[in-house]
Amino acid sequence: MSVQSAIKRKTAPDILARKNGEPIVMLTSYHAHTAALVDRYCDVILVGDSLGNVMHGLETTVPVTLEMMILQGRAVMRGSDRALVVVDMPFGSYEASKEQAFHSAVRIVKETECGAVKLEGGARMAETVAFLTERGIPVMGHIGLTPQSINTLGSFRAQGRDEKGWAPIENDARAIAEAGAFSVVIEAVAEPLARKITQEIAIPTIGIGASAACDGQVLVLEDMLGLSPRIPKFVRRYGNLGPSIEAAIEGYAADVRARKFPGPEHVYDMKKS
Repeated sequence: MSVQSAIKRKTAPDILARKNGEPIVMLTSYHAHTAALVDRYCDVILVGDSLGNVMHGLETTVPVTLEMMILQGRAVMRGSDRALVVVDMPFGSYEASKEQAFHSAVRIVKETECGAVKLEGGARMAETVAFLTERGIPVMGHIGLTPQSINTLGSFRAQGRDEKGWAPIENDARAIAEAGAFSVVIEAVAEPLARKITQEIAIPTIGIGASAACDGQVLVLEDMLGLSPRIPKFVRRYGNLGPSIEAAIEGYAADVRARKFPGPEHVYDMKKS
C-alpha cells in the first residue's frame, strides 16, 4: 500500500478544526475488538478511566492506575486505525505537579502510541495543560462533573443548575481553552450553560449529559449498549445486549450439561471424515 493510499488516523488538530462544523462523534472503548467496531463510525475513541467501573466493577474511577490505562490504550490502538485515540490520565497521575503530569503523559503516549491524553479539572489545571501542550502532548480537557473528584463532590450530581453558579464553570472552560487544549468534555452540565460555553470558547466542546448544541457527543460504550448495571439518566440506550448475551450463555450451559458438543460436531466426527 502506498503512503498516499494509506488510511490516515485523525489528529488533535483535525478535531480542533471541527469547531462549529460537523459534529464530533466519540465513544469509549477498552478492547481491540470493540475499538475495531467503534473506529468505523467515530472521530475520537476515548480510553476512559470509566474502565474501572465497566471492566473491573469498581464503584468509582479513583482506584484506576496508570498501568491499567496504558494496557487498555495499547489494545484500542491495535484495534483501530482511523480515529484519534485519547487516553484518560487516572487520578493521582497528574495532580501533584505539572512535571508529574508530563512524566505520566509521556508514558501514556510512548507506551500506547495514542494521539492525545485527557485530564480532569478547569482553571486549577490550566498551567498543567499549557505545560503539556508546549511540550508536544495534545490535551483534551474535562470540566463540569469530574468523576475523579467524587470524594469531594459527594455525589454524581448535575452541575450548573442554578445560574448563580455558572461563573466558575465558565471560567474553567475559558482557562482550559486558553491553556491550549484542543477540545474539552463538558459532563452533566445544565443545557443552557453548556450551550453558552460552546458559543463562547474557541475549541470544540464534547458533551456528555450536557447539550445537543455542543460540538460533539461522547458516551460510555457499555452504557449505550445496555451492558452496564447502572446507567446515568441522561444516557439513551441504543441497544439492550445484556439479555441477548445472557441467553447465549444460558444456551451454551444447557448444551454442555446435556452433553451436546458446543460447536460444529461434524468437524470431529470420525465417521464422516
